[in-house]
Amino acid sequence: MKYQQKSGTAVKIVLGFGGLIGLWALAAMGSALHEAGSLTELARQYMVATGMITPMHTLVDYYTHIKGIEYLICAAFFVAFPIFFNYVNREEKSIRVRE
Repeated sequence: MKYQQKSGTAVKIVLGFGGLIGLWALAAMGSALHEAGSLTELARQYMVATGMITPMHTLVDYYTHIKGIEYLICAAFFVAFPIFFNYVNREEKSIRVRE
């Protein structure tokens, strides 16, 4: 009986702490949206700050960026295709049942 009471108290504490973190996150998001002015501008500022977006000043910068992405896609395909091929072409194993 005491174990269930302690467990219920722990759940309440964790839920309360999670609720406080959620409230803080909502307040931070609301403040950031108010500061940025729109959701798209907030997303742009986030991506610039984390390095997901870099300014491209020339066409060569753009081509270099696209070329790098193409190489990543090719590498992912070269890893994923043999795994998929082996999965599709597996031989079915027969199961013998003893009676």
